Amino acid sequence: MTLEKVIEDKELGRLLIRVNARARRLTFRTKEDAIHVTVPSGTTLAAVKRAIEELRPRLRAARQKRVRPLIDLDYRIDTEFFKLSLVGGERETFLSRSELGETQIVCPPQADFSDPALQAWLRKVIEEALRRNAKIILPPRLYMLSQKHGLPYQRVRINSSNGRWGSCSSCGNINLSYYLVLLPKHLIDYVLLHELAHTREMNHGERFWALLDELTEGKSRQLQLQEELKQYRTDF
Repeated sequence: MTLEKVIEDKELGRLLIRVNARARRLTFRTKEDAIHVTVPSGTTLAAVKRAIEELRPRLRAARQKRVRPLIDLDYRIDTEFFKLSLVGGERETFLSRSELGETQIVCPPQADFSDPALQAWLRKVIEEALRRNAKIILPPRLYMLSQKHGLPYQRVRINSSNGRWGSCSSCGNINLSYYLVLLPKHLIDYVLLHELAHTREMNHGERFWALLDELTEGKSRQLQLQEELKQYRTDF
């Protein structure tokens, strides 16, 4: 097999196959543009296709999660801290109305929601609304939990991370993804407590999980909250 090959699958879409001499096994990563497959040197195309068939149900589920829904007049976000709706209007231009926790986009009659440029613009509008709400909602909540449990931090920043909900540096600086406002309140608190626990225990060792278990009334040890969090993603 050549160093890179593209497979077009009717169900899974595009699969990009890339050889990596350091790889020891086949790995599949589902991204927006395609399913990226890394294979060890010497792997045959037939072996890759067999692996695809064996993993097809899982790849199908992962692909469906990554496919972004069309943002149109039927599109809604309805969570505890953020609500979004699109409505038809009579003007020839788009209008965005935002209040704390709620955003409405008024769309012109001729809006072509299949236009990729319009979809990109609508996502930017929604992302900015999420950022504004996150900056209002998350820092006070983090401060309250910090004071309640005696876990001080240096500063907090809101970012657009779509790979992780939050992080904590060795200096005690906490970064939080604005996608957090799409979570239920108890999962927001779980993420905030997770990062606050890192101000005392920087790794994910036994003492860290014991502390987080104490902060979450035993639910961390049982992985109850962690498993529930996996049902959500840093995206919309």
